[in-house]
Amino acid sequence: MFTFTVARRYLFSNPGQTALLIFGVALGVTAFVFITALIQGLAIRLTDELTANSAHVSLEPAMRIARVLPGEDAETASVAIVSTFQRPQIRPWRSTVALLSTQPSVLAISPQISGSAFVVKGETVAPVAVTAIEPSNLDAISPISPKIVSGDANLGTDGILIGARLAENLGLSAGQPVLLRTDRGIDRLLTIRGIFQTGVQALDERVAYLSIQTARPLFRLPEGVTNIEVKLVDPGEARTTAAFLQAATGLRATAWQDKNAYLEGALVAQAQTGKLIQAFSLISVLIGIASALSLSANRRQGEIGIMRAFGVSRSFIAAVFVLQGLLIGVVGASLGCFSGFVLCFWLATLTKPDGTMALPIAPEEGGYVAVFLLTTFGAVLASVIPARSAARLDPLEAIQQ
Repeated sequence: MFTFTVARRYLFSNPGQTALLIFGVALGVTAFVFITALIQGLAIRLTDELTANSAHVSLEPAMRIARVLPGEDAETASVAIVSTFQRPQIRPWRSTVALLSTQPSVLAISPQISGSAFVVKGETVAPVAVTAIEPSNLDAISPISPKIVSGDANLGTDGILIGARLAENLGLSAGQPVLLRTDRGIDRLLTIRGIFQTGVQALDERVAYLSIQTARPLFRLPEGVTNIEVKLVDPGEARTTAAFLQAATGLRATAWQDKNAYLEGALVAQAQTGKLIQAFSLISVLIGIASALSLSANRRQGEIGIMRAFGVSRSFIAAVFVLQGLLIGVVGASLGCFSGFVLCFWLATLTKPDGTMALPIAPEEGGYVAVFLLTTFGAVLASVIPARSAARLDPLEAIQQ
């Protein structure tokens, strides 16, 4: 208790310096919280934007590899040839959907037929990637219905949905007939039921939606599907879920991270850069604490010498300075966490004219517990050097100075 009293007296003996030191610690912690919240918020936004219009896990038929079959004797063998004309498909897709439906981590399931085709209008031909789905699952993976700008999302048995850029390039509008020619060489006249606009050029110019019933004869798939797209409650569990589904079904399961390795690499690099900035901010705080306590120890050499002459132990002197570092760290870290949260919360309320956040910041991801513990522990460590220096002072030399 007496140690705390002495440490507190030393701190309050120069309130201006103490306040400035605590302010410096709080400022460093605020910067740490801001950088952490900003980096985490940016990662969350990029992940959400990427996965909003795509599946978290894609199931596709396993790769077919030609096999060498043993012959009647050891010197002969034959090769099982894999057909390149037959489209790979998932035949028992209903049992796979039933399995997925039992998983609590699965949010939505969409069996699909995917293929290539051409939209033909007169002499103009435009390539499209066709996605055939159950009409009831139109918005299961990508919210298309809210983005219809002309017509409606009712596919029916002869309907097709196309993007706004494709419609503009070909001069098409909702309600018009258009010829679709698939990669299987089958033509069919379809009616444009709706035109969507996602804001993503690749989707608005190169993607068309059909119902599965319409697509089956066009792609010569009377029973199976080409892929099953899965949406998860937590996109971060995509790799774990993909590994489980691949083992359980024998299908090729691909997580969204593996399809977008460039983004994952960018997020990792961004996180590493953020950690460097955080480390430098903490180091500057600790250097400030160590410097201030060292100056305090030098200024109080006479007092320390008198206490040592009266029999005060070295451990007591060291404990006084360590306790000062602890108090500075706790108070500064607490104020910094509070001000950092207030700053991040205020920045999160700022919006652009279109209603989106001005900064992709996540106040709840500020790393408050981590920075509080790191700052407090670091402040104690930073005070060890001046504490040891003060404890080793020779009483006679200290009094003479």
